[in-house]
Amino acid sequence: MKKKIVIFDLDGTLINTLEDLKNSTNYALSCLNYPTKTIDEICQFVGNGVAKLIERAIPDGKDNPDFQQCLETFKNHYSKNMYNKTAPYNKIPQMLKTLKQKGYITAVVSNKFDMAVKELCSKYFPDLIDFAAGENEACGIRKKPAPDTVLKVLEKFNLTNNEAVYVGDSDVDIMTAKNSRMPCISVTWGFRNREFLTKHDAEIIIDSPDEIIDILENRLK
Repeated sequence: MKKKIVIFDLDGTLINTLEDLKNSTNYALSCLNYPTKTIDEICQFVGNGVAKLIERAIPDGKDNPDFQQCLETFKNHYSKNMYNKTAPYNKIPQMLKTLKQKGYITAVVSNKFDMAVKELCSKYFPDLIDFAAGENEACGIRKKPAPDTVLKVLEKFNLTNNEAVYVGDSDVDIMTAKNSRMPCISVTWGFRNREFLTKHDAEIIIDSPDEIIDILENRLK
């Protein structure tokens, strides 16, 4: 069946947020006198939402009595500094424009907190993303790799999983697509490399945003 909607992960797929995530994490850790983390460490910590990021960064994780304070400090700092070094990956805006020109619906489903997801999409991709949703577990919507948010997107546009494809850079995204019963296009320009993606059962791997159009038009019909 022809695909009608492309659902994207955000961090590591459409935009490179790593430096700003690192800086806000290290700010929060420093405020509580904990050791800071390297960019490579932060790269390994991301993908499951900011609470999991801080859990992995702070000594003893959620058992640390300062965990909640560290998380709130991170959120406050990040909300004011998430545009400092963040930028779309090369060729992403043009790829999104081409998708829109060809009539595809575009959406973002991320484990980043919802406010940040909506603001980042609005800033970097005005008029190019039809719907964006972040983590909203307080309302009973489980975060990825649970399919909840993806299914909400399909419901919003009255589409089925057979009409959708998910695009992401991590094992979480591969599992999200599997749990949502749709194909996944895994990208190598984000936070995980080809070897990692292959080990986590990626079926379609691409090295450039240009390849997405060809796969949609010729491989996933």
